[in-house]
Amino acid sequence: MNNQTFDHSILSDPQFFAINKLEPVSNHKFESGKTGEKLFYSLNGTWKFKFAINYDSCDQYFQSRETDVSEWDDIEVPGHVELQGYDVPRYVNVMYPWDGYEDLKPGEIPKEYNPVYNYVLDTEVPENMTGRAFISFQGVESAFALWVNGSYVGYSEDTFDASEFDISEYVVPGSNRIAVQVFKWCSGSWIEDQDFWRMSGIFRDVYMYTVPDVHVKDVHIKTYLKNDYTDADLDVNIRIDDHAGKNGKYEIYLSEWERSKADIIPAAGDIIYSGTFDSADNKEFRHVFDVRAPKLWSAEKPALYQLTVCIYDESGELVEKAYERFGFREFALKDGLLKINGKRVVFNGVNRHEFSHVRGRSVTNEDMLWDVKTMKQHNINAVRTSHYPDQNYFYELCDEYGLYMIAENNLETHGSWAYPGPYEKKDKTVPYDRPEWLGALFDRANSLFQTKKNHPAIVIWSCGNEAFGGADIYEMSQLIRKLDDTRPVHYEGIFNDRRYPGTSDMESQTYTSVINIEKFLEDNPEKPFICCEYSHAMGNSCGGLDRYTKLTETNPRYQGGFIWDFIDQAIINTDAQGGTYLAYGGDFDDRPNDGAFCADGIVFADRTLSPKIAEVKYDYQTTKVEWSDQAHFTVINKALFTSVGEEYDCVFSVLNEGKKLVSMQLHDIDVPAGESRTYDIPEDMLNVCESLMGEITYHVSFVLKNDTLWAEKGYEAAFGEYTYIREPKAVPEG
Repeated sequence: MNNQTFDHSILSDPQFFAINKLEPVSNHKFESGKTGEKLFYSLNGTWKFKFAINYDSCDQYFQSRETDVSEWDDIEVPGHVELQGYDVPRYVNVMYPWDGYEDLKPGEIPKEYNPVYNYVLDTEVPENMTGRAFISFQGVESAFALWVNGSYVGYSEDTFDASEFDISEYVVPGSNRIAVQVFKWCSGSWIEDQDFWRMSGIFRDVYMYTVPDVHVKDVHIKTYLKNDYTDADLDVNIRIDDHAGKNGKYEIYLSEWERSKADIIPAAGDIIYSGTFDSADNKEFRHVFDVRAPKLWSAEKPALYQLTVCIYDESGELVEKAYERFGFREFALKDGLLKINGKRVVFNGVNRHEFSHVRGRSVTNEDMLWDVKTMKQHNINAVRTSHYPDQNYFYELCDEYGLYMIAENNLETHGSWAYPGPYEKKDKTVPYDRPEWLGALFDRANSLFQTKKNHPAIVIWSCGNEAFGGADIYEMSQLIRKLDDTRPVHYEGIFNDRRYPGTSDMESQTYTSVINIEKFLEDNPEKPFICCEYSHAMGNSCGGLDRYTKLTETNPRYQGGFIWDFIDQAIINTDAQGGTYLAYGGDFDDRPNDGAFCADGIVFADRTLSPKIAEVKYDYQTTKVEWSDQAHFTVINKALFTSVGEEYDCVFSVLNEGKKLVSMQLHDIDVPAGESRTYDIPEDMLNVCESLMGEITYHVSFVLKNDTLWAEKGYEAAFGEYTYIREPKAVPEG
């Protein structure tokens, strides 16, 4: 390769998946010690764009600063090219999008039709960015090559993990040209066969950044609870990049994280360590601190802390402030069960694709915030990032609002072994036991771990989804365990290939009936069981969900599941009359397609609520009401750490023929976590009912006692009802 050309032959070689890409590190935040100095420079906005049907028809040397691109089209970044007038979106579930066009072997890519998207941005780079300069692509589908000012920089083919490059030697003060060539399909597309719309381009944020000469490169925070979960060891590993090669000092601060005081250096009293480094140090430091009585993180009580590292130069001047949020919590496999802070957890979960009916997978912060609030409002306590890493902000929201996460690796190969049948076509199954795919799998697993490792919301790492089984995925699971000793590893594919049962620390199945779950657990007592997908939410569905939630109460080794899925994947489209409608597979003349199978969420694509979500909210509520007779009711608290009275006010209402007659707050309702208590129905309410005829309903409502991040005071989070019929007394004849 020279400065301007790119060897396209690597696109079909699975052993070439990254060239000159920087190693992944933690997504901690950092700021310059110099007041007002900006370290980040967004490249989002309007780029010049040219479409080519394949790389043979691409313009040559468009990367040069001298090439005139003024007549090229404009395109918005981030965004999908298919939703901006180029090519068409394709919805397929199991099939690969080239099936029926070309008969390809694993790793091979279509030759006749494999579009290339040429992007160019001419931008004025701030002067302070031209020393140590880096560029970050948060998401590009599916592979891309990068040039800066005509010089070839590097290559990456991992759609959903960030790709970053050092561009220090290429950037100049003033005008610079960033050129990107995006390839629709590459060898990596074989391991990105997720059930979603196939759309391409630079669909997540792009930005440049610089760092001080002495920079906190990586932070790894682990917590180990002890003394019966009352105290903790805080294990902190810090890597410092000392570009200057001089002496310096670093300080570590610990403070509780508060929204109102976010990203502020803690007071001096919060310092927990002060140390020095010199030019000979390897600049990697590990410290273990004894922390007494920290607030523990859980989905019910998501207490967060902030670790701040301040770097000073030889003269004592503050060079950089780096900070990372984390939580004190333990998630572990103990006594054959998955436990959070020593308590058996039940996942009232949902799978979530990143999706917008307008922007596809290029979702906004507002979309993500709406999703998290809606989950919390409907008693969802867990989310599986199906089936790839999400944008960083979503993990931050789950930390803050309280959602348990199965963080999924970017891997699915459904069409290589399950279409058109039979299962396990060994000649095409990917990755199976093929050594040529191991490098890409390890790279993706490492990228997921390194960038997301400090999020307390992540309680389980997932190797991927529906990629059959085999030695490769087992080796990947072992890599994850080597990287992290604080979280279990998940993979559902051992159900299809039992040769490597150690791939997953839990039994994970999809759409298994309650009867068959019970039978499996009876015959296989070794591991806890979850449904990583169940209650397929297509059409008028989610009936019978209560059978699964009841099973969590009767069999402790069944620990819940994740509904498929959260939001309908339907795209707004224009009809022949100029009106708009929500389109699914085939509506764009896309072939092959799987029709309306993309519309299977508990939320409609335009983020309005489906009636199905009411069923989910009721079945997932952790405060339950049972009735023994017309004069008593029992409140059951399935929460692990929160009493009913701490969280809710209880309101008792009487309805007659559906009309509410009277309500009153019951002030003595308080049930500790994991317990149940029986209460008398207030005498005043019984007296009201004495004269009523027809349908009489008791409604016990649990409403938020205070405002929360996700709902206001008075929001009904749970309820129970009891209905009976009182017939008029018969009048004797005569």
